[in-house]
Amino acid sequence: MPVRPTAVVPTLIAVTALAATTLTACGSGSGSDPDTVTVSFKQSTDNSIHVMDDYLADVKKQFEKENPGKKVEFVPVKAPDSEYYTKLQQMLRSPKTAPDLVYEDTFLINSDITSGYLKPLDPYLAKWPDWNQFMDTAKAAAKAEDGKTYGVPDGTDTRGLWFSKDIFAKAGLPADWQPKNWDEVLDAARAIKEKVPGVIPLNVYTGKPVGEAATMQTFEMLLYGTGDAGDQDPLYDRASKKWVAGGDGFKDSLSFVETVYKEKLGPAVEDALDPNVMTRVRGEWLPKGKLGIALDGSWLPQDWLPGSGHEWPEWSKELGLAAMPTQHGQAPGKVSMSGGWTWSVPDKAANPDLAFDFIKTMQTKANAQKWYVANSGISVRKDVAADPAYVKAQPGIKFFTDLVASTHYRPAFPAYPRVSTAVQEAMEGVTTADTSVPEAARGYDDALKDATDNQVVQK
Repeated sequence: MPVRPTAVVPTLIAVTALAATTLTACGSGSGSDPDTVTVSFKQSTDNSIHVMDDYLADVKKQFEKENPGKKVEFVPVKAPDSEYYTKLQQMLRSPKTAPDLVYEDTFLINSDITSGYLKPLDPYLAKWPDWNQFMDTAKAAAKAEDGKTYGVPDGTDTRGLWFSKDIFAKAGLPADWQPKNWDEVLDAARAIKEKVPGVIPLNVYTGKPVGEAATMQTFEMLLYGTGDAGDQDPLYDRASKKWVAGGDGFKDSLSFVETVYKEKLGPAVEDALDPNVMTRVRGEWLPKGKLGIALDGSWLPQDWLPGSGHEWPEWSKELGLAAMPTQHGQAPGKVSMSGGWTWSVPDKAANPDLAFDFIKTMQTKANAQKWYVANSGISVRKDVAADPAYVKAQPGIKFFTDLVASTHYRPAFPAYPRVSTAVQEAMEGVTTADTSVPEAARGYDDALKDATDNQVVQK
């Protein structure tokens, strides 16, 4: 899930009213009871999806049973991603409203660290044996430039191509489809458009309304597949600590998006720019056979589990999975992006020790494995990843776990959310045909300079 501050989110004025209820609710209990740990997390805006709520409710029962006299109070924030990030930052600014434990997207964590909102967890981690089970790549996602760790990851994700076997059969495409390059992805979409009218050939998220989903699920899946194996990060040059201006790979990625919407291979533009399009992909278009190919994440099956409201037990028989290829099929031949969330302790938390005790209960091997399976997550614990029960728990887990070898992580430094917004604006321009690819790339370069205080390098 996939999957953001300042320019990525609504302005502070616009969200103040939205945040008021959450702030008041948290403030009424935060720090008032040394025996109560307050836990804030993002609650799905889709009432039928309650995977996180159910999981945390079970952990709460376990924690309170194992710690007599201690209580857990949940402060869920029911909001889209962008509003959640803004509400969270509002809460973290004051000891009156800061919860004891918060759910942080790795996308945002460095920004919150830089703002002084989070507490380093190294003293706790040094005394916690289970920390040795966490994979180094996952640990790095919550480590700041100061070398300290500010969160405990609860899983990761990867991304690939989901496709309808029924639609593929009608279009004369193979059931074991594995495109070797971008052209083969587009050709498959063109075949669907020609031979299976009335369905959407290909969905790639785009534009500002879907936020980071456009940047990570689509653009970076393209951009990180340009160039050659071993090339530098196409977004951020770590040697110079500067952001990379839009070069040939950037323009080629924009051209792919432009082609999808110019040739009407994707959803109608107004549907593509609907903030709820992700819910439509998971809850309507794929399950009802209205979408041929979806460039999307490993977490989709959580929406199709029993009790989800969009139950689809047949999905593993009706959908195929393929890795997203690199642009020209160059090594390593496929590409993925990974993100994930962490549990972090606010700097102004009233009960930080109790908060970390709750993390330890959440992150036992058994509870971690239960969570990975429930939310279609990819394990960040070595002991869980090696457990045959995890591998067999759900169709697709092995496919998406194997993609970790070809995956990339975003350069989630403090400026990244603003960089991400600049990417979304460029994508939206070519999606609506309001700007050409060269114009959108130039606009990105200008926005990149503003977003990074001109810390930009040409490649």
